[in-house]
Amino acid sequence: QVQLVESGGGLVQAGGSLRLSCAASGRRFSINNMGWYRQAPGKQREMVAVINSGGRTNYVDSVEGRFTISRDSAKNTVYLQMNSLKPDDTAIYYCNVLYIDYGSSRVTYSWGQGTQVTVSS
Repeated sequence: QVQLVESGGGLVQAGGSLRLSCAASGRRFSINNMGWYRQAPGKQREMVAVINSGGRTNYVDSVEGRFTISRDSAKNTVYLQMNSLKPDDTAIYYCNVLYIDYGSSRVTYSWGQGTQVTVSS
């Protein structure tokens, strides 16, 4: 089982920036996709940004041009640089990784514990 540790959330004013990090650790695994999801109060969890092992990225329309996802495969870490933040970006942000578990020969996924991002107007 891959464990994920997130950091970087907090409170910021509208127009500000935050950078989230998520580090994966475990034994005998290889990560395919890494991504960030978010869940605002009363809403369903939604995909924010994902990046595959080749570096291809995909973003939800509402963050396109403001957020940038990147990864350091050597460190098994994914980042989310969030600029021009808006109050609507307020949510709990979760890291997600899709990986191959060589111990069980399965493709599976893990979630981080979540980090709160609050954007004040």
